[in-house]
Parts: sequence; C-alpha cells; structure tokens
Amino acid sequence: MSWRSRRSRKGFIQGWGLPLVFSIFALVAIWTLGLTWFVSTVPTRQVEDKTKTDAIIVLTGGTGRLEVGLQLLAEGYAKLLFISGVARGVDVQALLRLVRRKPDDFACCIAVGYRADNTAGNAVETTQWIKKNKLTSLRLVTASYHIPRSLYEFHRAMPDISIIPHPVFPPQFKRDNWWRWLGTARLLASEFNKYLIACAGFGANMKRLWDGKS
Repeated sequence: MSWRSRRSRKGFIQGWGLPLVFSIFALVAIWTLGLTWFVSTVPTRQVEDKTKTDAIIVLTGGTGRLEVGLQLLAEGYAKLLFISGVARGVDVQALLRLVRRKPDDFACCIAVGYRADNTAGNAVETTQWIKKNKLTSLRLVTASYHIPRSLYEFHRAMPDISIIPHPVFPPQFKRDNWWRWLGTARLLASEFNKYLIACAGFGANMKRLWDGKS
C-alpha cells in the first residue's frame, strides 16, 4: 500500500470513520436499552382483574389463546367473544371443534373477523365490531409477549374503550432470563422492532387504508 493510500485511509477514518462507528455504537446501545425496557413491560403473571367486560377479544396466531378466550366466556367474564384474524373458510363450529368444545355451547355468542392479518389490522377490525355492537369495554386475550404492542394498537384505535389485558403464556416462551434463550430473545427483538414501527404510525396508516375500502 502506497503512502498516499495509507494517508487517504487515515484521513477517512479521522474524518468519517470514527464518527460513523460512534453513531452505530450509540444506536445499538439505545436500541438495547429500549429492548430491555420493552421486555420489562411484558407480563410475567396472570391478570388478577376479574372485572366483567362487554366482550372478550381473542387475537389468533398463538398457542392457547382461543382456549383461554372460551374459558373466560364460559366463566361469565363477558357475554360475547370476538375472534380477530381468522383464516377465511374457518367458521365458529370449526374453531370450537378444534379446541374440543361442543358447537352448540357457545356458537350463538361468538363472532369472527377475517380481514386482519397483523396486529394493526386486529385493532381496526375489532374497533369496527365494537362500534357496530355499541360496546364500551373488552378483555384482550393474546400471548404475553404480544400484550405491549397489542395494547398500544388497541388504545390508539379505540381510545374511549376500556381494555383489560389478559395474557396467555406459551410454554415455549421463556420470559425469565430471556437473553439466555435464543428463540425467546429473537421473538422479543422482533416484537420490539414491530412496536417501534407501530409507534412510527403504521397502525394509523392501516386504519386510513381500511376506511378507504369500507
């Protein structure tokens, strides 16, 4: 390497390299601190609030959510159950059979939504159902790691509705010492990144898109 090349490289490092490295390090540090805060907001135990609500909302996409929602309905926590994000072609009876419930037991009290394919969509879809039925409160059932982002999206979509979070705890999710479990760490990092995107206003854009199709 010629002395001119070495000089040029040294000048780049002094002029741009060190500030760039420092900026990257600062961003990583800020993101890590944010992730740590986010993890602290993930529920670690079952909710103790037994307040009855107008409806129970179940967000599909994880183990045990529907079973918990049906159990809450059976125990009288609400008179209605709305399942958001159901795959097209799946009806209430099929869902009940999937969790080994008798279709005649709850079919009259359950409604399903087929339009949502993400959390922002869940919030918009549920808001429309809530307004249609003139309800004022709900119990939100989803995975514990999904609670922070879901609450953010739901509170933004329906600020006047009372929401009680009801976390479900998947057995494969290791909240304690989460950094030692690669799968859990990746899941939490992904949830945090999606939370940041939600805070940037993606959910609001989703609502405008849905309103335009209505």
